[in-house]
Amino acid sequence: MKKIVLAYSGGLDTSYCLKKLSNEGNQVHAVCVNTGGFSKTQLESFKIKAMDLGAFNYETINASKSYYEKIIKYLIFGNVLRNNTYPLSVSAERTIQALEIINYANKNKATHIAHGSTGAGNDQVRFDMLFQIMAPEIEIITPIRDNNLSRLDETKYLQKNGVKIKWDSAKYSFNKGLWGTSVGGDETLTSDKKLPEDAYPGQLKEKKPVDLTISFKNGEISAIDGKSNDPITLINLFSEKCSKYCLGRDIHVGDTIIGIKGRVGFEAGGPIVILKAHHLLEKHTLTKWQQFQKDQLSSFFGMHLHEGHYLDPVMRDIESFLESSQKKVSGDVYVTLHPHRFELNGIKSKNDLMSSDFGSYGESNKKWTAQDAKGFIKIMSNQNKIYHHVNKEK
Repeated sequence: MKKIVLAYSGGLDTSYCLKKLSNEGNQVHAVCVNTGGFSKTQLESFKIKAMDLGAFNYETINASKSYYEKIIKYLIFGNVLRNNTYPLSVSAERTIQALEIINYANKNKATHIAHGSTGAGNDQVRFDMLFQIMAPEIEIITPIRDNNLSRLDETKYLQKNGVKIKWDSAKYSFNKGLWGTSVGGDETLTSDKKLPEDAYPGQLKEKKPVDLTISFKNGEISAIDGKSNDPITLINLFSEKCSKYCLGRDIHVGDTIIGIKGRVGFEAGGPIVILKAHHLLEKHTLTKWQQFQKDQLSSFFGMHLHEGHYLDPVMRDIESFLESSQKKVSGDVYVTLHPHRFELNGIKSKNDLMSSDFGSYGESNKKWTAQDAKGFIKIMSNQNKIYHHVNKEK
């Protein structure tokens, strides 16, 4: 008998793994790592379902705080959007989930770790890499990948083993967390189809525009409409508000770690608006070269996180840079939410570099003269004057 720790989410894939592994006579510990996407009621239902499927034990690990402190905070600092579109809703979670699973497995002297990844996705790489680095002595089991099973195959197996499940409700895969919800299904396997309206978790409940103020302190969200709270609570509250306007929906197309193209739908209204608001505040409070260098490092950070390289020490180096860059990123950002869209109206910050003491763009200059400007422009043009003089056509 194997003592197996299963990364359990309550969805079709991990339900199949739990039933299959327990049917084979193993001691399966179903561990759900909650990264902010599940309610108390949902978590209680997961426990009941897991025990019914044959789990030896069920455990919920609340990792929201760790998720924010280790991952999300830096995604906001870096304004990270994969391919300028996707806020890494799932790939960001997987790192924390894998690390928590390893800790649980080590504490409970497990012989094996299992997860429900397929052989055609990114998650298998993220999970396996972290497991191999942090717990090389523990064997990894992946029933769906090893047997090349489809979601329909899994559904039929569960039905055959007395588990009531309808294919219509299982054909879409959802991953919900603090930083958004991803949606995968038939349509995302093609290049031309869009997800139907009812495939997304949020439905339109608000049609009247609303003005809101998002406050940041040293780059971290600190208040909404003047009401302060911790960042996790504020992200949840703001995401609920955005969901009622159906904000943050899109389909991300990207290059997977395994080399093929992939599509995934997502709804992440809160994260998208927060990132854009933070970015606007940075445009006012950071210098040109701070912004330029941040863009390079943030893109690299997001790519490495997405591809499972969280434990590479270069990530800690970039985190230090991002932390330093946020010292002056404090102030209010004014936004308006509309059905299916939002507006960034402006900012207010004591660190705003758009200072009228020096001049107003396109209007007046106060700290330099016309002669200063002419001399500056003349010197600026020297390099290209020389080039075109030397290389002029004869």
